Amino acid sequence: MLFHLEFTVSYGAQMSQQDLFRIWAEEAGAALGAKDAGVVVDLWKAAGMRKVFAIVKVDSADMLDQISFDLPIMKQMGQHVDIKATAIRRYEDFADDVKSRLE
Repeated sequence: MLFHLEFTVSYGAQMSQQDLFRIWAEEAGAALGAKDAGVVVDLWKAAGMRKVFAIVKVDSADMLDQISFDLPIMKQMGQHVDIKATAIRRYEDFADDVKSRLE
């Protein structure tokens, strides 16, 4: 299954920017490792915003849920991270499906 994830990160007054960078650096290492492993298809950071987009490939929604709980950023500051997940499919598969319905 493919999912489009949108992470929005905020931080409160009790956390310094350096604390945020330390946690985000740890998260970036985990995310790039997941990309090397093939779980993360690709990642993008929105310029000028604390927002990251990812396409991930997992076996199930349950697996996505489990992985999200284990992310370093979620363990250390999950109360300040909002994740929006959208199930997606490859456009080529959709196009083949539409074409087959015309035959």
